[in-house]
Amino acid sequence: MSITEQLAQVYERSYRVILMQTAGLTHADSLRLLPFRGNCMNWVLGHIVLHRDKVLELLEEAPALQPGERARYERESDPIMEGDPALTLQELLAALEQTQVRLTAALQALSPAYLEAGVGEGSQQTRLERIQFLQWHETYHLGQLEILRQLAGKDDAVI
Repeated sequence: MSITEQLAQVYERSYRVILMQTAGLTHADSLRLLPFRGNCMNWVLGHIVLHRDKVLELLEEAPALQPGERARYERESDPIMEGDPALTLQELLAALEQTQVRLTAALQALSPAYLEAGVGEGSQQTRLERIQFLQWHETYHLGQLEILRQLAGKDDAVI
């Protein structure tokens, strides 16, 4: 299996887990806050989409989120409280689906040389290394969705 097929497989697996973790939840469920410092499911999901957009940009593809939507989901942005401006759960899942379709297509079209090229002028990191880090980052947040699903009142184990 080629490296691009492996990358696509990891993104597909993450996508399926996200769909399982969000199944049956409402937008209101996605806004529930933990009783300690942390973000709600809406923020975590938006943060995942934002970072998939960063991968798409590395691959010279269009992002799913609009520029005005991105700041809400950046690292260290304010927690989302009920009534705050945020994308709905359904909008985030639609954006996630867009990233999945675009990532799959983009990865299928890549050459190994393109992945081995440096990211930016004078960079010591290749596109492949950056994408692999961003995949790891996604899985870090993917694990948070399990807890946030339970916080929403689901007493189940989806994986």
